[in-house]
Amino acid sequence: MSSRLRGSGALVALVALFTAGYLAPYLLPTVVGRLASGLGIGPSQAGLVGSVLLLGSSTAGFTLAARGERIGPRTAARAGLIAMAIGYGSAAATHAVPLVVAGAVLGGLGSGTATAVAAAGIAGQRDPHRASSLGLLTVSATAGALYLTLPHLSAGHAPPLLAIACAAALVWPLTGRLPGRLPGRLPGTAGRTAPGSAPAGPLPYRRAGAVLAGAILCWSLAQNALWGVSGRIGLTQAGLSEVTVGAVFAAALGAGLVGVTAAGALGSRLGRAVPIGVGTAAIAACVLLSSAAGNLASFATGEILWNAVYPVVLSYLLGLAASLDPRGRWAVLVGSASSLGVACGPVVGSLLSESAGYTGMGVVLCTLLLLVAAPMAAVARHASGRPLVPGSVRRRGGAPAAVLAGTASASSALVPQMGAPEQPVTEFRVRTARRRAAKSAFRLARPSDRG
Repeated sequence: MSSRLRGSGALVALVALFTAGYLAPYLLPTVVGRLASGLGIGPSQAGLVGSVLLLGSSTAGFTLAARGERIGPRTAARAGLIAMAIGYGSAAATHAVPLVVAGAVLGGLGSGTATAVAAAGIAGQRDPHRASSLGLLTVSATAGALYLTLPHLSAGHAPPLLAIACAAALVWPLTGRLPGRLPGRLPGTAGRTAPGSAPAGPLPYRRAGAVLAGAILCWSLAQNALWGVSGRIGLTQAGLSEVTVGAVFAAALGAGLVGVTAAGALGSRLGRAVPIGVGTAAIAACVLLSSAAGNLASFATGEILWNAVYPVVLSYLLGLAASLDPRGRWAVLVGSASSLGVACGPVVGSLLSESAGYTGMGVVLCTLLLLVAAPMAAVARHASGRPLVPGSVRRRGGAPAAVLAGTASASSALVPQMGAPEQPVTEFRVRTARRRAAKSAFRLARPSDRG
């Protein structure tokens, strides 16, 4: 099998893992709503269960960031999928709240593991942004189909949890396309060494990565604080039925498909700073509109516009994190920080909505998003380099650089490494004499001219 086919198969597996890992956060509104109605608990308690689920996901990501390379992608992915199937399946099979919480924690650990493996693998792709866009496209389509289907199934908390468990089971056969513990090439790449076989080295861009991780934690918290109570806003404040709210969510995720497709087509033409900064400001306005919705028109407009922009910005943030370290460490750490913000979102949303109302909650979240837009755009502007991909040596260095890269005796510090940011090139003028030398002043060199 050719390396291209191997790379294509590994990319499919990574996208499937990404979809399974992100499905729980995408289904958070219906999961929290079904927990409240099916188990007879209050909205704050249901939001707390959802936060515990997502907290387990972020914990697994932080843990795997340090030990994932020793475990191996295939083993870690299979362990995560097993935890998802057992955890969410057991939580769906019981009505005892402690057992539901325990199953949600185990399932969240599995979701975080699957997401971490996918994030590390996507960071090793030649174009991390396009790979992230493909993953977001798939999870948006899957979640949208489930939002159309779940309202027509039986009531209670079981259907959405069973859907996530089934997704984990369906992804399991694809894990055979991932590499095991033996060192080799990164999934989906040709010529780049796997993290386990590459020299460790210090974590690059530490200050920029820390700023990005802290900002994306607040960014994700604000998003999911509203997302966790969006179902209740539609049902109580806007006066809609569950079927109508599900249709609005499906349409919103459909708009997300369009947004992710546009982001994938746009690529890096605008850089990353403009989509992240302007997109976050647009999201803040949509959050304010959706939280104050009092009818179908305003609720649908806010949710659809919000979900159209949200995955676009998220794809650029994931691509930015992947560009900071081609070995995937910042991708996993930033993704785990995002999961931590997602985990805190339902509780924060429930507490803010109960204390300040849905509109007051929207004002607080809008302000928070505007505050984190600037540092994220600054990191994208100053710290993200364009990955060095095949062809860059030829374009930037010409034939001498290609010869140097292929010379075994060349120092590894001087050879352009795959995935490393390219060095900026500064243009400057060279002053030349105004008079041109006569053509007769030049002649062919001969052996006798040496000396």
